[in-house]
Parts: sequence; C-alpha cells; structure tokens
Amino acid sequence: MSKFSLARRAAVERKTKETKIRVAVNLDGAGVYKINTGIGFLDHMMEQLSRHSLMDLEIEASGDLHIDFHHTTEDVAICIGEAVSKALGERAGICRYGSAVIPMDETLTEVAIDLSNRPYLIWKVVLSKPKLGEMDTELFKEWFQAFSQAAGVTLHVSNRYGENNHHIVESCFKGLARSLRQAVDIDPRKADAVPSTKGILGGSL
Repeated sequence: MSKFSLARRAAVERKTKETKIRVAVNLDGAGVYKINTGIGFLDHMMEQLSRHSLMDLEIEASGDLHIDFHHTTEDVAICIGEAVSKALGERAGICRYGSAVIPMDETLTEVAIDLSNRPYLIWKVVLSKPKLGEMDTELFKEWFQAFSQAAGVTLHVSNRYGENNHHIVESCFKGLARSLRQAVDIDPRKADAVPSTKGILGGSL
C-alpha cells in the first residue's frame, strides 16, 4: 500500500467465505488510485470515484466471481464506506452536504449527499440493459446501497434523462465523487465544530 499523508485516512479489511478485500482511503488526497477488484467495469467506476473526489483510493479484492459479481461488488462498497466513515472520525468541521449535476453527452444525473451518519438511499435510476460488460446492471444499486449504509450517509441519486447505460452509470459515480468531495471538505469558519445543532451526527433529526 502507498504512503498516505497523516491527514484523514483509514484502511479496512474484510474477510468472509465469499470475499477478501482491503481498502485504503485518504480523504485529503489527489485522486490517486490503485484498484483491482477482478471486475473490469467496477474497476473503471472506482477509478472515476477516486479521480473526481480527489480521494486517494486503493482496493485489492478477490471474491467468488465464478458464482457471480454480487458479493464482490457489495463488499467493496461496504469496505469503502467503512473506510470513509473511519477517516471522517467524529465528522467535526466538515461541510457535511454536497451535490452535483453531471452531464455526460445525452445523459444528466443529479446526486446529493449528507454525511449525517444516518444511512438512507434514494435511487431513481432506470437502466435498459441487464449487463454492462460482464456486470449485471442491478448491482449498481446494490453498490450505492451498501456504500450508503457503511459510510453512514444519506444519498440521493436521480438520473434525469439519458439513453446510454454506460453514460448513466458513470454519471452516477461521478456525481457521487463530486458531491462527496464537497461534503468532506473542512469548513474554515467552523473547523472545530460538528455541523449539527445536536452536537453529534447520527440518530434522530
């Protein structure tokens, strides 16, 4: 694994009978990535996530791909989410909210995120094909759901329009990346305070 700065970084390992995964993140990085999930299209999306969030991201994953891609896809998202949550710590000083509207040729997708420590996913994305490459398109919602739960974030993903399934999915990940980049940034006006009237993030409104 590469040497990250002493800033907000974390590493997570997950071993089950289905997968073996190690993820490392640096929230204050430069979008440097080293990714190997064994699933080509998922690697491509994780590269987009890193590059456009400026989060350094390393993933080394092996899983039961001879069965299908479900376990590996879901567990990679869980590990990334857990690493992001761990790197955020008490979430003091963060901007907390982020949003992005991503155009990609004929496609337009909107993503909004709240690092609330209250996981919730709204997924308004319709894909017209069962697969992208060798990957089942139904797995993209599973990825976002697992990430939302593990990271403790409220996440809304809405594809306004589009025709090309590759463009639709990629715009979802780029939208997540850009909104996450905003949300994890430190607010210079409140760098020592948790952005909530409760004094903590999580639990009830």
